[in-house]
Amino acid sequence: MPSRIDKPVLDKRIRLAYVCADPGIPVFGAKGASIHVQEVIRALRRQGVAVQLFAMRLGGTAPDDLYDIPVHSLPEPPRGNTAAREQAAMAGAATLKEALQAAGPFDCIYERYSLWSSAGMQYAASQAIAGILEVNAPLIEEQSRHRELVHREKAETIAAKAFGAAQAIIAVSPGVAAYLDAYPASRGRVHVIANGIDPARFPAELFADRYRPEQSEQPDQPDQPAPFTIGFLGTLKPWHGLELLLDVFIAMQPHISPKQAHNPGLRLLLVGDGPERAVIEKRLADARVSAGVTLTGAVPAAEVPKWLRQMDVGVAPYPQMEQFYFSPLKIYEYMAAGLPVVAGRVGRLDEVVAHGETGLLYPPGDAAALQAALEQLRADPELRRKLGQAARAEALACHSWDGVAARILALAGLREQKQGGRDARPF
Repeated sequence: MPSRIDKPVLDKRIRLAYVCADPGIPVFGAKGASIHVQEVIRALRRQGVAVQLFAMRLGGTAPDDLYDIPVHSLPEPPRGNTAAREQAAMAGAATLKEALQAAGPFDCIYERYSLWSSAGMQYAASQAIAGILEVNAPLIEEQSRHRELVHREKAETIAAKAFGAAQAIIAVSPGVAAYLDAYPASRGRVHVIANGIDPARFPAELFADRYRPEQSEQPDQPDQPAPFTIGFLGTLKPWHGLELLLDVFIAMQPHISPKQAHNPGLRLLLVGDGPERAVIEKRLADARVSAGVTLTGAVPAAEVPKWLRQMDVGVAPYPQMEQFYFSPLKIYEYMAAGLPVVAGRVGRLDEVVAHGETGLLYPPGDAAALQAALEQLRADPELRRKLGQAARAEALACHSWDGVAARILALAGLREQKQGGRDARPF
């Protein structure tokens, strides 16, 4: 096998292939994974990198600022029988080598790890160019637990090949890094780089009046105080802890009368969509508090900041999990929007949210503790201001996508790593 590059490529524009061979990720969609793909590509392009995208599922048209990116579509497996779909995904991923050869040459292959593809990393190794593998979750265990996995042995083989061929492996959290350490092929080459935010999407002027004296934003009710708005951003999935958040929101209602269960001074804003939406709507209807809840459905990434502006607190109500491996994009976006974060103290989230400094942490699954944290923030606007401002400063200084891109290029040996900066903290 040819030797890997060992000197930064500083004398020409870097050519990079971004690979996402996961049929579950619509790269131009609104899912968290989709946003992650788009933001990394944007940040790399801001670094002057010429990026070409190789993807199995597009999910629509490219956002306006990515309209000119060269896109190479890999065969998408048909829906239906799981075993046949897995076989088709493996066959589609196998076409990647030819697609890379036809579109190249490249200085780097950057691949988001998927269950059925090792071709990107193997191609990079065969060409003696940088191969960087991004791992966002223990996909084999996740697929087995939450969905269905027929060809598990083949998935394990593909993972070992991808991990072994990569020049460097990026884990988005310490939990993912621990998972990778179980594979001998990946040991010693794992680097933790968490998710980030684009500061340009969170301009100071958008949030300048967040801590104004409480007043109504409704012109027809100028004297009506604005409700205290509890916010959640993300996909409505069972493991995001929304059942607990609903229980707490319902418990915070005064139950004024049988006809008026909702407290007009309290609002719940759920930004996102997902498989639990119908369950959530029924729960709210049964408790007669639907009038105090806004469910936006899926929203484009560009509109997320305006919804965050309406919140007074951002909640990440994750339950206790044996292995918590998330790098929650929602938390970094809450922080960038100047929101105090309330989160379950699970996994390593206490390294992201500093209790009493940028947010409040509570024992996961503890409804009384979550309610107490929300009530404390509701009663103390000055505490909200203090925590929110500190959270925003932390996000802008340490968690930008540009910082993530700079570390990616440094790991690839294509740019020199700047020393002494605070940007792109590992977690």
